[in-house]
Parts: sequence; C-alpha cells; structure tokens
Amino acid sequence: MASYRPNVAAILRHPTSRDVLIAERSDFPGFWQFPQGGVDKGEDLIAALRREVREETGIPPESYSLVACRTNYRYKFPGKLKKKWKWQGQEQTWFLCDFHGEKEEVTLEEADHEFRDVRWIEPADFEPGWVPSFKRDVYARVFRDFFAIRWKDEPER
Repeated sequence: MASYRPNVAAILRHPTSRDVLIAERSDFPGFWQFPQGGVDKGEDLIAALRREVREETGIPPESYSLVACRTNYRYKFPGKLKKKWKWQGQEQTWFLCDFHGEKEEVTLEEADHEFRDVRWIEPADFEPGWVPSFKRDVYARVFRDFFAIRWKDEPER
C-alpha cells in the first residue's frame, strides 16, 4: 500500500485585489506553485502551515488569517522522486488565507531559497503548464474548489 507524506499548502490572497501569491521554484525554473511543505512528526497542520509560509516566503503568521481549509488532495511522486523520499507521494491539506500585509513583505532573502521569484496574480491567470505534470490534477481540483475555475483540459467530474 502506498504511503503518503502529510503536507500543507497555502493560498495567500490579497483581500482587496484578490490576487494570489505564487512562487517560482529555484530547482525547477519555470515551475510555479503555492507555498507548501511537509508536516513534521508531532506537528499539527496549522503549525506546519505557519512554519512553511514563514520558511518559504518570510511572511509571519500575524500577516495573514485563515479563511478556508480543504483536505484529501493527493499526488504520487514520479519515479525519480520516489527514490529520494520514503513516501509514494503527498497528501495535502490546502488553506486559503487572506494576506493583510504589504505585497513587498515577501522576502525570499530571509527564506529557505526554495523559490527564486514570486508574483501576485489573479487566479484565472494561473497557467496549468506552470505546474509539473504529476501535480496538475491536484492543482486543477484546488482551482475548481477554491476559485470555481475549471481549466480547459480538465475532464468533467
């Protein structure tokens, strides 16, 4: 039976413009994602969310508030990543958060350098090709569930 690593992901949304924060991976230029990361042993989901957002973007927990949460998003790692990890994939819990700070507050210099760039975009402007193929189904569900956006190539469910 496949084992999945517990994972949290954060959609940071500016409450006025409704733009969301996306970040370009340092190790895979051209691939963009929301901040996300594994849940450490003994850590609850909220603590993991706060830690990951701060590590990856420099944004402190007091700069955003939780709006919604959804779970049961899973993806499997491709072969080369399965060998790197002891898990077959990740099981994610997604959090929609309203960001109350200034957009300039995002500081990759203080972060863990997982990302090389960030952008604030309208959710409808996110391109499916910005996500590695093994994560695309999850991202399609996330955009449908949180923004009522259906990607062109997404099958009807």
